[in-house]
Amino acid sequence: MRQPAPLALTCLLALAAALLPAARGHAGDEPLAVRIGYLGYRPDPGPLLSNIIAEPADAGLRGAELAIADSNSSGRFLKQDFRLDSASVDSPEALLQAARAQHQQGLRLFVVNAPAASLRQLSAALPDSLLFNAGSPDDSLRSSQCLGNVLHSLPGRAMLADALGQFLVLRKWPRALLVVGQTEDDRAYAAALRRAAKRFGLQIVAEKTWSFDNDQRRSAQADMPLFTQTAEYDVVLVADERGDFGEYLPYQTWYPRPVAGTQGLTPTGWHKTVETFGAAQLQKRFEALAGRWMNDRDFAAWMAVRSIASAVGKLRQVEPRALQQLLLSDRLPLDGFKGRKLSYRPWNGELRQPIPLVQPRALVSTSPQEGFLHPFNEMDSLGYDKPEVSCGYP
Repeated sequence: MRQPAPLALTCLLALAAALLPAARGHAGDEPLAVRIGYLGYRPDPGPLLSNIIAEPADAGLRGAELAIADSNSSGRFLKQDFRLDSASVDSPEALLQAARAQHQQGLRLFVVNAPAASLRQLSAALPDSLLFNAGSPDDSLRSSQCLGNVLHSLPGRAMLADALGQFLVLRKWPRALLVVGQTEDDRAYAAALRRAAKRFGLQIVAEKTWSFDNDQRRSAQADMPLFTQTAEYDVVLVADERGDFGEYLPYQTWYPRPVAGTQGLTPTGWHKTVETFGAAQLQKRFEALAGRWMNDRDFAAWMAVRSIASAVGKLRQVEPRALQQLLLSDRLPLDGFKGRKLSYRPWNGELRQPIPLVQPRALVSTSPQEGFLHPFNEMDSLGYDKPEVSCGYP
């Protein structure tokens, strides 16, 4: 048998050596599986005095589902496979049980749409995991009772109130009547408004608690003007997160003044009327998936999953602490279709983000407002800045 020439043999061996590692890499190069748990629990708000349209039962979940689809669109080229395991339950006990079940299945990354008490419970029960808060605006979680394994993609009440306060200063509406509902959430929102007023030099000329228990659809015209009669004000600030009475304040106040807060001109993490910087395309994709408008819980859950995907894409791993450290650094700017690169604050884990100020069918403005500066990042003029946070994080 004729032997190949030495030079030809050398070339063949070199070619085989070059191809062998590539063949081995392709055969054993399985996609990186990124499993994310979605945990949803929203308490029953109880009977409402108004006929407000309730928040969709799938708020939050649909945003996470869209983010999984968006992440897999690019992930398939990076050999990453994103999957969502969801559990939407009707009690805190069932939520904890669902979380433990997912944890036993190997999940260590979670998007949580639940009240602050449940989030604290989950944080303690899953110490080796990374949780994204997409459901609680509680300010204590971001200022005095930080949870070391939690990042907040939903803006806190202080961030929302500061966004509104800046706008009132810009419009020269410094005097406010504050109307507060009867729930703990209403009182927490009112506290954020008082903090913003003090921070930006606004004056609350009077504060009233709404304690009526009748049907406002019949008596708003009779009750509201007299109820809002007090020292002259430029704006009525309302703290009514549940929607008991706030919808009946516009056009019924003693003085002809705008209404802002939980109703009227509202600061929010996301709204249908946000359309610039590619947001319109996100809105269309969401509506095609869910058949409704995207709200702030949906966007927070979407942002949480996209944060995970961005960190995994850079690190090529799913270890929770490594992902958290990267997200808290300045090495991973995030795209949230808000015109600025977003990032998580290293002192409390809250997502820096512009806040839209909207009325039901129009975007009015976006904070931070022009002229409100910060030594490092203008978005840190909203919410709790580093010197204001008393808890150690992470």
